[in-house]
Amino acid sequence: MTQQINISERSPRRVGVVTSDARDKTRKVAISYSAKHPKYGKYVRRRTVLNVHDEENTSKNGDRVEIAECRPLSKTKSWVLVKVLEPALEKVS
Repeated sequence: MTQQINISERSPRRVGVVTSDARDKTRKVAISYSAKHPKYGKYVRRRTVLNVHDEENTSKNGDRVEIAECRPLSKTKSWVLVKVLEPALEKVS
């Protein structure tokens, strides 16, 4: 059951890091940013975690990826993997 996912050129795109590749065709991608605290004015680190559709299972943990918004594919997935920008550095044991 291969389905075509249409991504328009105007669809929002984000860059994040893969934090989980445990599920088939689904990745968790964390998008980190800094936001100013409303009361104290200090910049605090925040992150948004999105479930992303990866049809060919090309990304792995630690990869830096580009994702795009698409139609809802499931209850939690509304983003699709566009490309892997930087592969994760391999650990040497």
